[in-house]
Amino acid sequence: MSDTQKTLSALPEEEKKDLLEQETERAALPAEARDNGSDDSGEGQGNEGGASGENPDGDADDMAPAIPSVLPVLPLRDSVVFNSMIVPLFESREKAMEAVEFALNGNRYLLLCAQRDASAEEPEPDDLYNVGSVVMILRMIKMNDGQVKLLVQGLSRAQVEEFDNNGPILLARIRVLEENRGDVSDVELEAMMRSAREQSDRILHLRGLPSGEIMNVLNSVNDPGRLADIIAANMRLRVDEAQALLECLDPVERLRLVNKHLVREVEVAAMQARIQSMAREGMDKAQKDYFLREQLKAIHKELGDGEDGDDENENLKKALDKASLPPDARREADKQLRRLASMHNDSAEANVVRTYLDLLAELPWKKMSRDRLDIVKAAAILDEDHFGLEKVKDRILEFLSVRKLNPDSKGPVLCFVGPPGVGKTSLGRSIARALGRKFQRISLGGMRDEAEIRGHRRTYIGAMPGRIIQAIRQAGTRNPVIVLDEIDKLGNDFRGDPASALLEALDPEQNSHFSDHYLNLEFDLSKVLFLCTANQLDTIPAALLDRLEIIHLSGYTEQEKLAIARRYLLKRQIAENGLKEEDIVFRDNAMARVIRGYTREAGLRGLERQIGAICRKLARRKAEGEKPPFVVTPAVVARLLGAPRFLDEEKEGALLPGVALGLAWTQAGGEVLHIEVSTMQGKGGLLLTGQLGDVMKESAQAAVTYARSHARELGIDPEFSQKLDIHIHVPAGATPKDGPSAGVTLVSALVSALTGRPVRSDTCMTGEITLRGRVLPVGGIKEKILGAVARGLKRAVIPAQNVKDLEEIPSDLRRRIEIHTVHTIGELLPLVLEEKKEKTEKKEA
Repeated sequence: MSDTQKTLSALPEEEKKDLLEQETERAALPAEARDNGSDDSGEGQGNEGGASGENPDGDADDMAPAIPSVLPVLPLRDSVVFNSMIVPLFESREKAMEAVEFALNGNRYLLLCAQRDASAEEPEPDDLYNVGSVVMILRMIKMNDGQVKLLVQGLSRAQVEEFDNNGPILLARIRVLEENRGDVSDVELEAMMRSAREQSDRILHLRGLPSGEIMNVLNSVNDPGRLADIIAANMRLRVDEAQALLECLDPVERLRLVNKHLVREVEVAAMQARIQSMAREGMDKAQKDYFLREQLKAIHKELGDGEDGDDENENLKKALDKASLPPDARREADKQLRRLASMHNDSAEANVVRTYLDLLAELPWKKMSRDRLDIVKAAAILDEDHFGLEKVKDRILEFLSVRKLNPDSKGPVLCFVGPPGVGKTSLGRSIARALGRKFQRISLGGMRDEAEIRGHRRTYIGAMPGRIIQAIRQAGTRNPVIVLDEIDKLGNDFRGDPASALLEALDPEQNSHFSDHYLNLEFDLSKVLFLCTANQLDTIPAALLDRLEIIHLSGYTEQEKLAIARRYLLKRQIAENGLKEEDIVFRDNAMARVIRGYTREAGLRGLERQIGAICRKLARRKAEGEKPPFVVTPAVVARLLGAPRFLDEEKEGALLPGVALGLAWTQAGGEVLHIEVSTMQGKGGLLLTGQLGDVMKESAQAAVTYARSHARELGIDPEFSQKLDIHIHVPAGATPKDGPSAGVTLVSALVSALTGRPVRSDTCMTGEITLRGRVLPVGGIKEKILGAVARGLKRAVIPAQNVKDLEEIPSDLRRRIEIHTVHTIGELLPLVLEEKKEKTEKKEA
């Protein structure tokens, strides 16, 4: 047994290296020297081609160098190299590049073995085929990206007898395979070779490739094995098919297998050519960009697959037929359907058109819900959902009554205005429930883009209809109740003014022809019942405000809050926190303590949050094992919620001169406002502090002017404006204050400071003043009076023209405060000013 026949894995690394060097030197010797066992080096190792078969007849080169029996292995991912073929290879794997370096340092021979699994990065011997190709490296180039480019030439087939994977590279002991030609007649052989050449020529012709030079090469090859290898190397074969050809040692049988592959390749090429021809028939110069897509369509047609796009277009047409579109909308839909039929289903424009047609099909052009105009039942629903608000409920029932008697009437758009949390949005939900209509809410708070109302034009990417059309689409009927929430908080910027876009939608004379930019068709909004909500009217544009009928919702009184908490809020919070109604006994005085000490608002949201906090703490006690019922008293409220957040200001028995109590309106309800005036030696300067607005500053200046012009009548030194400086201050300076309603309070405080007569501590006032001494009406009388009652004041002075507003105040509250009306400041001052203390003391003496 020779050294090369020893088991490679059993040899030490040094002996293995010596063995490879001996095999390399032996392979480099000429044939004569090898046969004679000579150690002299020959010149034959310069033939890099070896038995490359450059001779077309395939005669072997007698001087071909011998192939060593031990070679480094280079795994191939997805290719097979045949004899005499010169092919480029790219390699980036570290172990494979070391095998290349080893071959270049020796005799430049490599064994190429195809991988069974192309995804293996570091294949093991079991991952490789046992039959490979011995190649010679003709050239090696290192690329910039770290890869190695090899140019190799196939020399011979080889059988792997043993792999050695213990070293830095993969080695293999091989046996060179010789071809073994079977018995076949010359006629049959010539027929197979002619068939192979003709099939190859036909494939080149079908693919549109020049065949002259290639056919000259094939015609010059007379060896069947060489011809089969050349054709196989240039065919699109799978790795397993190419490996089968490489392992076939009979050249005639290999040529027969190649002929089978050529027949299949001819069929594929013919089919591809037919597909391309069919795709080109319906194309002109403007449609060349869709060539590949048309090929795909032709493939589907050839395979007999159904066209999904055609089915989708047909379903879309059926949906449009069911939608009962108006004539204009139907013409536009048909036009867009024709456009869609001429587009490819995957194009971006087709998706835009399809989305538009989906909107046309889903909009309720004719579908309406039937109104349930039972006024008695509507009144019961309003009473069930809301406590109090009698005036508002009466107006809603009047509105529904008109709709019942005249269904075609174009009624006004109702706008509920009031502080937060008084039930404006829920009133719209109750109206929808009473009418039996669908309900949709559109939040306008912070909206600045006109396209949110009118929609975007379809030329923009991501265009969509406006919020009104979207709401109607979601409702599914063309007569829903749509609440435009927070209409007073609309904004505007460079993208347009949404309030201006609402003018058409809310005008009963125009909204029957409402046009959305995305829809680009007229849509009738006259059957939609629009309701608006707002916290204030100052920020609503005049043109939009003119289209609304304002219904004011004032804040709730303490009695109303107590009743609502009992009827609605407590039950809801008990259920949400996992308790039962019998688990909690909530005393009325405890609820009043929550209302007064922990909430100060016109609405009910804060009250419900505090009730929820109490219920959560009691739910924890129940979960910890404590047995209900839990009795909630004022003391328990203080333990659960902590110290009260709001404390009434300490009532003074007597006010100092220069201090007066005014009434102010806020979004949280009425407030009592303290105004202080102080005089000091000076030159007639006027100082205003307390973060007053422009209107309130003007009221203060008007009060000073009135005092100067009526100084003698009021018992004031006429020269006070030259001798004294006046400082007017409104406490809570961090809170902005504005408005004309503090005019009478400013006059009273100023006259009190200049005359030394204190203002009555149980009296509050509100009203605007003029330079001539008139007292003008102001707003928010109900909220202001409620705030005065809550603070425990006994008397209030209001303008005479505000008498009509007293009807809104509940009779039980009006009995708790004495209300005086005045026309002028002359009537006001005797009601609010007391006599000087000195005079009072003299009279008592």
